[in-house]
Amino acid sequence: MIRRLAGAWPGWPQLGLAFGLGAVMASGQEPLGLWLLSLLALYAALLLVARAGSAGRAAWLGLFLAGGYFALSLSWIIEPFLIEPETYAWMIPFVLVLLPFGLGLFWALAAWGGYHLGRGVRSRVLGFGVLLTMAELARGYVLTGFPWAMIGHIWIDTPVAQSAAIWGAGGLTLFAVLLAALPAAFGWRWLGLCAVLVVGLQTWGDDLPSPTYPEAPAIVRLVQPNADQQLKWDPSRAQDHVQRLLTLTEASGTQGRPDLVVWPETSVPYLLNNNEDLLRVIAGAGQGGQVAVGIQRVEGTRGYNSLAVIGADGQLGQLYDKHHLVPFGEYIPFGDLAFQLFGLQAFASQQGTGYSAGPGAAVLDLGDKLGHALPLICYEAVFPQDLRAAPIRADWILQVTNDAWFGTLTGPWQHLAQARLRAMEQGLPLLRAANTGVSAVIDARGRVVASIPLGVSAFVDAALPPPLPETVYARFGDLPVLLLLLALAGALLSRRLRRKA
Repeated sequence: MIRRLAGAWPGWPQLGLAFGLGAVMASGQEPLGLWLLSLLALYAALLLVARAGSAGRAAWLGLFLAGGYFALSLSWIIEPFLIEPETYAWMIPFVLVLLPFGLGLFWALAAWGGYHLGRGVRSRVLGFGVLLTMAELARGYVLTGFPWAMIGHIWIDTPVAQSAAIWGAGGLTLFAVLLAALPAAFGWRWLGLCAVLVVGLQTWGDDLPSPTYPEAPAIVRLVQPNADQQLKWDPSRAQDHVQRLLTLTEASGTQGRPDLVVWPETSVPYLLNNNEDLLRVIAGAGQGGQVAVGIQRVEGTRGYNSLAVIGADGQLGQLYDKHHLVPFGEYIPFGDLAFQLFGLQAFASQQGTGYSAGPGAAVLDLGDKLGHALPLICYEAVFPQDLRAAPIRADWILQVTNDAWFGTLTGPWQHLAQARLRAMEQGLPLLRAANTGVSAVIDARGRVVASIPLGVSAFVDAALPPPLPETVYARFGDLPVLLLLLALAGALLSRRLRRKA
């Protein structure tokens, strides 16, 4: 197999072209949002892979196409290693290669399989397009998943994204791929149909009515402390950091006292275990409202990245422990197994070397006025399946995050965009409190109705937006799109087999 792939090497000019096309495809992601340029690059990429000359050459081209795409769209990935550059900066070159090309294996397999699905350029374009969409869905699940920067995310800032309520990010990806594949396979005469489809979805999404607010909605305050990640855990600055949070919490607003105040992920630099004095101080700043705070907590030898709700009486109420952890960032995969089998403690979460995962998705009951909130911590918001795993349908979604890890150029904007997409998919409003930004109130159509800019220490008060009825996607998830993709792949395979016979 390795010898066959080596013999199929297309040469650096072709691979460089594929890498460049992938980088141009990434221009459709936030914050650029150049979706038309992204589609043009995807059109050229589909033809490049379909004309590869062999399945092995197609796989190489698919790999380098993904390499360029993910190198640009995930360029923020170097930011966590710059928090302590003297310790971690040496890892940046490896991350810039391993992550884009590791994810590129999904695209390489799609290119290889797509080439085998057809006998001519036309059918191979369609085959690669279908399998590429399936590959994009698969990378959201395989090895705990990483669906960041899916091709379909180019639509998030357009009315087309409203169709995610029906078919999710996978459907948006399929739509983008088909818009590029139809002209590539059948010629530019199909361009008119593609334009009609885009304009039609844009018009439909624009005309959707906004949710109707109740007469006396709950008021929620989002607090954004803008703590420098390098200084956040400095013991000499911990009290100043907490005081900043308290000052923003107890400040007078334009809409009266909020019913709920939200602090971002890991905003409290102290453990709240048995810290009744701090609980009372936080409750006092809330002045009668509940305060939801991002904390780190310890239970036995295990540590958790958690969200805690503090009541007006200063009692620690409901807790949610993050369950979808970041591999190698919050825990080491198989670290607990290595401890159990070999006694290795260095990577075991159960020995305090990293976070332990919570039991799963949960819903917090915040009372009659605030209703039920589905909590998400940081990048749990990029996994639509995590929201669908909730035990009951919530009234709204609450995300706390520390986007200081993502820098200021692309990461925070892409994270915000994916939160907006979750709101559209579920038909639920989403409120997100971020350490450095962007904190935002997002309605059930995915529209930002209030926000705090990136890099600002401030708060925002807003009425809690109402939910919409349960969406098609909330009910069935990716299953309809997956069945459609399997049907398309089966039709292409059947056509090839008939021609071969």
